[in-house]
Amino acid sequence: MNIFSSGSSISRSTSTNRKNATAIGSPKVFLHKDKSDNSYGLRRDSLISRNLCFLFITGPLITFYLCLSFGYFNIFPNFGLVFPKYGASSSKCDVFDGSWVSDYNYPLYNSSECPFVEQGFNCLGNGRKDKNYLRWRWKPKDCDIPAFNASNILERLRGKRVVFVGDSMSRTQWESFICLLMTGVEDKNSVYEVKGRNITKTTRHLAVRFRSFNLSVEFYRSVFLVQPGIATKHSPKRVKSTLKLDKMDDISKEWVNSDAIIFNSGHWWIPSKLFEMSCYFQLGGSLKLGMSIPSAFKKAMATWASWVEASVDSKRTRVYFRTFEPSHWSIQSSAHCTVMQFPESDYDFKHQSPFSDVVIDIVKKMRFPVKMLRITSMSASRGDAHVGNWSDRKSFADCSHWCLPGVPDFWNEILLSDLFSDKVLPKNDWNSVDVNLSSQGNPFFHLFIGFCYAEGSRIVSKWNSIQKEAVSLLTKMRKFKLDSSTYVLHYTLLVFYLIGQIHIGEIAAFVSVQRFSAKETALWPSLQIFPSTICV
Repeated sequence: MNIFSSGSSISRSTSTNRKNATAIGSPKVFLHKDKSDNSYGLRRDSLISRNLCFLFITGPLITFYLCLSFGYFNIFPNFGLVFPKYGASSSKCDVFDGSWVSDYNYPLYNSSECPFVEQGFNCLGNGRKDKNYLRWRWKPKDCDIPAFNASNILERLRGKRVVFVGDSMSRTQWESFICLLMTGVEDKNSVYEVKGRNITKTTRHLAVRFRSFNLSVEFYRSVFLVQPGIATKHSPKRVKSTLKLDKMDDISKEWVNSDAIIFNSGHWWIPSKLFEMSCYFQLGGSLKLGMSIPSAFKKAMATWASWVEASVDSKRTRVYFRTFEPSHWSIQSSAHCTVMQFPESDYDFKHQSPFSDVVIDIVKKMRFPVKMLRITSMSASRGDAHVGNWSDRKSFADCSHWCLPGVPDFWNEILLSDLFSDKVLPKNDWNSVDVNLSSQGNPFFHLFIGFCYAEGSRIVSKWNSIQKEAVSLLTKMRKFKLDSSTYVLHYTLLVFYLIGQIHIGEIAAFVSVQRFSAKETALWPSLQIFPSTICV
């Protein structure tokens, strides 16, 4: 039985040495009458041709199935490392439901090398000896936060304006955000505060510009979000200032023209920051001396929600509200601070969450799509990561603020994961520069993309050598006096076969990538992905 169909219509030219040959479309035309022994046999060139055809056809097929096998068992389980992506996880599960796991790939930056970390938050620089608090990573139960890739993020943020609004905790997150991004900037001098201002606790506005990316990352100090003011006429002597619960902070107009705003408020809504400072609440022109702090906070957040819906353009700006960050004072009344040695998952933070619950309830009723960064629970177990006695003020222990690097880095990783998660966005949106491949969809599609990348970067560069090798091999076959059509057929099949051999090298290199660490895979944009030293 012949392996090729006899119904083919391919024709060949007639050689003077094969006068009895007929037009054929399959190898069986090489069968001819051997006049020397008066029996049907096979010519030598016919036999070699059939063997080569079989080799050239089966070789690429075997290579292809080997590639699929290697891909199935080695690449697909590690696709999250090979192609870092953003947003795939956060849309499928609750990224705030998880635990802290040990990871020695952290921290991602050195606070002593980042000029935007306040000295008070640089715990290692202030004498902290243990580094265990730096070796933890937040791991959601049902998904993974994508590996941080500064180069990818900077490209996606090109031309954007990101604004953080809130208290000192918001400023800490702002500093963390800048330091994380700076790990992807070669020229550190191209990142600067636009007016040369120093970072202080009372500065109302700070703006850091990434010149190479036309990116602005800003912080506005607005601890209550609503407007503080002087006492009204005829106020009691104990009233020195008021908090106008029905008016937004007078600098709120500066927050509007941005691409993302991250709000927080909560730590200043306590008696020591309000009543003990002679600050009381005001609605309209009336003082509300008997209003409780929870009721005032709820009214202020309602004012904030109304302002967002009236002033912010949902087609351009993403709005986030980060929930209350737990503190870890041993005795609240005496402000005694003891920093833990390790994360403690059973820490009771429920008494600190009413503010978060209020904001969550208000956001649920809003028409504007505000995203909640519910970091209260995940941060509650990290009593080991507070500044403690390692601040720039040795006489003051701090169990409210966080060391940098530290917990705020993971708030930002979650923020960035969500920031790039949406599939359908208006023009000039966050996904306008899609640097990395997504992990969603059919995995065979990704293998196909990988092969296309390999072909584009390697086959083209190898094309001349492939041609030369094919011609060289076929030249040696000329003694068999192949006609032109057979020669072309063999040449084509041989080229495909040689390309198939390159595929073996590509898949071997591709599989080897899984051994890279997360930091190494983050460098992929600057590396030659497929090495040229394997099988080629």
